[in-house]
Amino acid sequence: MGAKLRVYKRRIRSVTATKKITKAMEMIAASRVVKAQRQVAASTPYASELTRAVTAVATGSNTQHPLTTEAEQPSRAALLLITSDRGLAGGYSSNVLKAGEQLTERLKAEGKEVDAYIVGRKGVSYYSFRERKVVESWTGFTDSPTYADAKAIAAPLIEAVQRDTAEGGVDELHIVFTEFISMMTQTALDDRLLPLSLDKAAEPDESAQAGEILPLFDFEPSAEDVLDALLPRYVESRIYNALLQAAASKHAATRRAMKSATDNAEDLIKSLSRLANAARQAEITQEISEIVGGASALADATAGSD
Repeated sequence: MGAKLRVYKRRIRSVTATKKITKAMEMIAASRVVKAQRQVAASTPYASELTRAVTAVATGSNTQHPLTTEAEQPSRAALLLITSDRGLAGGYSSNVLKAGEQLTERLKAEGKEVDAYIVGRKGVSYYSFRERKVVESWTGFTDSPTYADAKAIAAPLIEAVQRDTAEGGVDELHIVFTEFISMMTQTALDDRLLPLSLDKAAEPDESAQAGEILPLFDFEPSAEDVLDALLPRYVESRIYNALLQAAASKHAATRRAMKSATDNAEDLIKSLSRLANAARQAEITQEISEIVGGASALADATAGSD
């Protein structure tokens, strides 16, 4: 076997082994994304309804709660950036990091300092490489987050919002994550969790007469106590939903990237097989030529001796 043919065969074996790995990873990601989709579908209605409930309490009372009241001159914001613990997911992590950079620049342009809270090893490595300060980070669960993980993340963030900025607190809480839209579409976006936006207040009752002022809600024991109980649940549910959406997006991106890698491996194997066949045919042709040439030389030598 010629040297060139051995090189081709060795490369074919190597690419075939890689193809088996990427195919297995594609199948694993496909199975995980189905479970993640179900979790997203189950958690989204709860997060949405809880947001509506908190909004109703905030708009239906005159209570000035720190988690729903806009600061007159906000000077500090917390940024929760949700990335992945692992790679091999195409542009998933780079897209969410890019969205985080854009939000950071926008907040700084507004005169606000930004405190970074990072989820996922990719985000931690990104900030560590650039020697940027990270207030707190969490890793090890991005592929399959639980509500307990969301509570652990929400606790220091809520505490930071409740503290005064002079004591290291923040005026706003923003989150950057990847929204799962479909198996083929995932979009990195940013959202402000706190203070809660009350722009979309409840619409007035159509049965109310023009100019009539609707009464405020009555709360027991008080509106402030209700907000104290609801708002932590609101933050936890929104973070949990974002973690689930990010996990589903990551699995979908991994499946897509591994399928592309498997297809590329198949194309490369076909190309290398054609080159190997051409090299083998060239070797056979050369051997036949050598045999024919040797036989012709032997015949000429025999005829000369006669």
